[in-house]
Amino acid sequence: MTTQSNTPAGWYPDPHGAAQTLRYWDGAQWTDHTSPAQQGTQQAPPQAAVPHQAGGDAKVQRQVQQQAGVAAGGPGGGTLFTEPVLVVNQKAKLIELTNEYKVMDQNGREIGSVGEVGQGVLRKIFRFISSWDQFLTHKLEIRDAHGQPLLLLTRPAKIFKSRVIVTRPDGSPVGEIVQKNMIGKINFAMNANGQQVGAIKAENWRAWNFAIVDHADNEVARITKTWEGLAKTLFTTADNYVLQIHYQLPEPLLSLVVATALTVDTALKQDSRGWG
Repeated sequence: MTTQSNTPAGWYPDPHGAAQTLRYWDGAQWTDHTSPAQQGTQQAPPQAAVPHQAGGDAKVQRQVQQQAGVAAGGPGGGTLFTEPVLVVNQKAKLIELTNEYKVMDQNGREIGSVGEVGQGVLRKIFRFISSWDQFLTHKLEIRDAHGQPLLLLTRPAKIFKSRVIVTRPDGSPVGEIVQKNMIGKINFAMNANGQQVGAIKAENWRAWNFAIVDHADNEVARITKTWEGLAKTLFTTADNYVLQIHYQLPEPLLSLVVATALTVDTALKQDSRGWG
């Protein structure tokens, strides 16, 4: 099936998750041609773009433009790795047993989702009766608009500081997001191949808004928490964020920045909720 995409033709990690396998993207669709992956391949997988439609979701547009202060821009590539603005809205629940998020572009078109994986019945019961679940291991899967996995985020069990491991569906590493401090404005380092490629810096002690910088401390993206509304704030666990990427980023920084929009909530913000 031919799709709209700005992703150039080339070899990319197999979207079906085959280990150490590259599949050729011809600029419009996946082909049947595959090749063994070489060590160190670091490219974001192309995705089938969501066709642009007239209009959009007025509520999401207000969230982006009025609450996050992001000016309306032209259309992006229609995927998680080609849109300049990502809107991450957690599904509202009175009692949160599984983290679930919807990811949209700046006009409200759904282009991906995030779901927590690997939770059994006993784990959900434990989460229901206590807030200690925040200290256990969490795994999140980032999927494209068609449900195909793109990235896997694993936050190992923690006591004080969080660490999130980012991998491709075939298990190949992308990098890590590591919490640097506990007191004051929270900062995270983004590491890949043994080097720091960027950082996430909270702009206030409540860690609501974050600046994302590259290795030279230049701002490349920004995360802004938007208000869910009084009813959601008081009676549900929903958190909403807007990620603005200032310009096209290289890999693996791009994948880490996209993962960061989801990681901030899992690694840090959920600690401020709960009953314990």
